[in-house]
Order: sequence, then C-alpha cells, then structure tokens
Amino acid sequence: MKNFLLQIFTWWNGQTMGTRFFTWRNGKRVGEDEFGNIYYEGGLTTFGLPRRWVVYKGYADASCIPPGWHGWIHHRTDVAPTKEDYKAREWEKGHRANATGTSLAYRPPGSIAVAGERPAVTGDYDAWTPGN
Repeated sequence: MKNFLLQIFTWWNGQTMGTRFFTWRNGKRVGEDEFGNIYYEGGLTTFGLPRRWVVYKGYADASCIPPGWHGWIHHRTDVAPTKEDYKAREWEKGHRANATGTSLAYRPPGSIAVAGERPAVTGDYDAWTPGN
C-alpha cells in the first residue's frame, strides 16, 4: 500500500503511475544495472530516435546511472551494455552520491560553513578612499 501511495503522490521515488502505465503499454525492458535501475526502450522521440528511459530503484538520482548506461540512454551508442561486453575504463571512477546539502559537500576555505577567514588573493578589491 505504501508503494502504491508513493507512486501516486511522488515523482522522486521509483516511478509514477503514469510512467508505470506508459512502460506497461510501450516499454521493452532492455536491462538492469548494478544499482537495480531498470532501463526501457519503446516508441519514438520527436527527432525519430527510439525513446529510452530508466525506472530508478528507490530515490530518483540521475547521477547514479553508470557510464555504460549513460551513453546508451543519451543515444551515444545504440548497443546497450547488456548486449555487449562493456568494461569500464581504468580512469572511470565509481559512483558517488551527490553530496550537495550534506556534511560531505565541498566547502571551500572562507565559506560561511567553514570557520576562519577567506584567504587573500591577488585580485582582491581595495576600496577607494578620498585623497588616495
């Protein structure tokens, strides 16, 4: 019952009722990633490309799409990672959740969230005073 109510009243938890119905009518399941997100394809976009979408497992966070699936969902490749032997490159980093608004977010020196003063830089503004 909880999941049913979440699908009706929220868009950030999994899929909505509209997405569920559209997926049921038009979607062809293409695959699933290591996070449990499910990828679909079906119909055409305005530009004539196949429509592709993802149903997130849990909270909808676009940053949790792995690189291989990102390329497929944005039409950079026509082959889904499940249909090829996709290997991440050595320079590709693993997923880290978006830390904005948390204690893990980046806080540069001098920001109001960090104690102390901002370090001086070469282009700092000097106020004009009469007689100088």
